Amino acid sequence: MGAGHSAAGQAALFQLEAEQLAYAQQTALEMHRRYSAAASSEAALGAALEPLEERGFRVFADRAWPGTRSGAQVDFVVVGPSGVWIVDAKSWRDVRVQGDRVFQGQDDVTERLDNLTSLIATTQSDLAEIGVAPGEIHAAAVFTNKGGVLGRINGIDLVGIDRALKLILGRGQRLGPVELAATADRVELLFAPLAERRRFFRSVPREPVVPVSLPQALITVDELEASLLAFERAKPIEEWMAFLHPDQARLAKRSFNGPSRIRGSAGTGKTVVGLHRAAHLARTTPGRVLVTTFVRTLPDVLESLMQRMAPEVAHRVDFMGVHEFAREVLKDRGIRLFVDQKKADIAFDAAWLATGSTAVLLRVDRSERYWKEEIFSVIKGRGIKRFEDYAQLSRVGRRRGLNPEQRHAVWELYSAYDSLMRARGLNDYADLILRAERSLRDEPLDTYSAVVVDEAQDLSCSMIRMLHHVVGDRPDGLNLIGDGRQTIYPGGYTLSEMGISIAGRGVIMTQNYRNTVEIVDFAGTLIAGDDYVDIEGETSPKDAAALVSRRGAAPTVTRFPSRSAHDKALVAHVVELLRTGCAPGDIGVLAPHTWATRDIRKALELADIATIDLLNYRGAVDDKVKVGTIKRAKGLEFKQVLVARTPAALLDDSSVALDSSEGERRELDRRELYVAMTRARDGLWVGVA
Repeated sequence: MGAGHSAAGQAALFQLEAEQLAYAQQTALEMHRRYSAAASSEAALGAALEPLEERGFRVFADRAWPGTRSGAQVDFVVVGPSGVWIVDAKSWRDVRVQGDRVFQGQDDVTERLDNLTSLIATTQSDLAEIGVAPGEIHAAAVFTNKGGVLGRINGIDLVGIDRALKLILGRGQRLGPVELAATADRVELLFAPLAERRRFFRSVPREPVVPVSLPQALITVDELEASLLAFERAKPIEEWMAFLHPDQARLAKRSFNGPSRIRGSAGTGKTVVGLHRAAHLARTTPGRVLVTTFVRTLPDVLESLMQRMAPEVAHRVDFMGVHEFAREVLKDRGIRLFVDQKKADIAFDAAWLATGSTAVLLRVDRSERYWKEEIFSVIKGRGIKRFEDYAQLSRVGRRRGLNPEQRHAVWELYSAYDSLMRARGLNDYADLILRAERSLRDEPLDTYSAVVVDEAQDLSCSMIRMLHHVVGDRPDGLNLIGDGRQTIYPGGYTLSEMGISIAGRGVIMTQNYRNTVEIVDFAGTLIAGDDYVDIEGETSPKDAAALVSRRGAAPTVTRFPSRSAHDKALVAHVVELLRTGCAPGDIGVLAPHTWATRDIRKALELADIATIDLLNYRGAVDDKVKVGTIKRAKGLEFKQVLVARTPAALLDDSSVALDSSEGERRELDRRELYVAMTRARDGLWVGVA
C-alpha cells in the first residue's frame, strides 16, 4: 500500500515536470517566433529607410528609450529636412483600424501604441530646448507585412512598409541645414545607443545604418541662432510666421494653474507663441481648443499656418472670430438673433438727431462718431443696464472726462437708441456678444478645454467675460495674448472688473525677432509718451524695452502733392522690390481706409502686378502682393511693408490736448499707424498724401 502510494506520487511529480517543460518549450517557441518576426520586420524597415540617407536624413537605429541604459528599445529615429520621426516596426497579423481604435483580430490593441504617444511628448519637451517646434516631431508605426495607409490614431500614423518613405518625405522642407544638424545632435544624445545590441533580433546580420556625415565646424550658440534665423527669413513670409525660436518654444509649452497672459511689444512673436501653444494644448488636453480674435479674417490665416505646422492636431483646434463664435453658440442652442448693422446705424442716427445733438454733448465733441463709440465701447461693451452703474464707471481708455450732467446726456442717447432697436426688432453686434455671454453664464459649454485669445486688447469687456465663461479658471484654460500699446479701438477694460485674476501668471516677451532696429526706432516715435491703462490695471506699464539685434535700411518717408503722384511712386517702389528679388507674396501694402486700398490695387494691377485683398487672404503662399486696411493686417507680418495714403497730420507735431476727445482720436490713429509700420520685417516705405 505504501509502495504503490509512493510510486503514484512520483508519477504525478514527473507529469507536472513534463507539463512545465512542455509549457516552457511552447513559450520559448512563441518568443522565438515573435523575436524572429521582429528581427525580420526591423531588417525590412531598415532596408526601406536607407534611401533617406541620400536625401540628407540621418537614421538612428536600435536606440535606448530616453533615460534608460537598456530595456525598452526604439527601433528607428529619423532626422531630416521634414522633421523628426520616431518609427516603430510592426508585423502584427490581422490588424485593422476602425474609427479611433486599432484591432488585432477581435482584440482592441490601441493601448499598445501608448508608448509611442508618450515618446512623442518626451521628444517634444527635449527638442523645445533648442527651438524645434512640437509640430515637427512625429511618430509612425510601419507594418512590414502590409501595404497602404491603415489610419491615424492619437497622432501616430499607421502605414504599410510601401508608404513609409512617402510619409516621411511628404512634409517637404521643414528644417534647414543648421537647424537639422543641431536637431540630429540633440536626438543622438536623447536616444543613446543600446548598451548591448540584441543579436537575437537579427536572423541575418546586416551592416548598421551609417549616419550622413556633416561638417563638424565649431560654431557658437549665437552663430547657430543667427544661421537658423537667416534660413527661416529666406522662406516665404507664411513659413516665417509659424517659426518658433527656442525661447518661444519653452513658453508655448509652459503650464499655468489658471488664466494667463502673454504680453510684449510688436515683433516679439506673441501670435506665433499663441499658435504653437494652441497646438500644444490640443495635444495634451482632452477637449477642443478655441483660437479667437477680434479681426474676423485673422483666424483663417492662423488655421492655415496650423495646418502646415501641426497637421496631426489641426482638426482639434477651432479658429473663428469672436463674433462668429458667439453666433455659433446661439445657433447651437436654438437662439435666433438677427444682426443688421446697417439698420442699427440708421437707428443710432435717428437717436442722435432726437437727443444726442444737444449743447451738453456738443460742447464736449461735435462728432457723432465719438458718442457712438461711447455707447458701443463703454456702455454696451460692458453690458451696463443701469445709469447708476455708468455714473460711477471708470471709463478706462477714454481720455476726456465726463461730469454727471454729460453722463446723463449720454445715457439719454443710449436709452433712445435702445428703445428704437427694440421697437424695430433689431440687434447689433454688441447684442450678439451680450446674449451669448448670458447663455454661457446660465449654461456652461463643455466643448473646450482651452481658449487662446490673440490681440486680446482689442476685445471688449463683455467679449472677454463671454470667453471666460467657456473655460473658467481651469489650468491653462484662458490664454490672453496681446499688447496694450497696440490698442486701436476706443474704450478698454481691466481684468479685475471682471473678477479675473492672472496673478503670477503673466509673462512679458522681451526679444524682438521680427523688425530691424531702424524700423522699431522709427515706429516707436508714434507711441512715445502715450499713456494707456493695461488690462492688468496698470497705467502704461514700464515693460523692459524689447531687444532688437538686427539692422537694416532706414525707413523711407515721402510726401506727395497728390494721390496720383503717391500711387505712381508706390507702384515704382513695388517694381523695384520685385526686381531685387523680393517675392510678390512677401510684400504688404496697407492703408487706413478701404476706399484707398481699392485705388492702390487698381494702380498695381494696371502695372501687371497681381494683388490679393487681405479680406480674402487665407494664409496660403502665392505670388500676389497683399493689399488691405491696417486693421486687417493685425497679427500678420510681411518682409516689406508699404504704408499708403498716410495722413500728414499723424506724422507732424500736434498741439491738441491729450485729455481731449481730439487727443484721444489722434492717439488711436497713431497707434494704428504704429501697428502698420511694425508689420514690416525687413523694409518700410511710408507714403504721405
